Amino acid sequence: MNDKVFSFLGLAQRSGNLVTGEDTCTAYIKKNAINLVIVAEDASNNTKKKFKDMTMYRNINFVIYGNKNELSHAIGKTNRAVYGIKDKEFAKKIFSLIKE
Repeated sequence: MNDKVFSFLGLAQRSGNLVTGEDTCTAYIKKNAINLVIVAEDASNNTKKKFKDMTMYRNINFVIYGNKNELSHAIGKTNRAVYGIKDKEFAKKIFSLIKE
């Protein structure tokens, strides 16, 4: 796992550019206010499919990365499976780090 990804997630959280949880991310995606969606590897298959379909339809970057515990720890929360990055530049940077 890439520690820089977790650092950037924490920074996005502190700067108000991160939303978490299925319901919140779904609402922001529907408002076209999300530029990247990250779903934990240990999320349910239904959750992965739901967000993959939703992001493909709206042309939003989507990635499956990390597990719930690692991702949640990076932002100081517990048991979150879905993360939405609102800021375009944060989204680009995190997406490029994940793809390395």
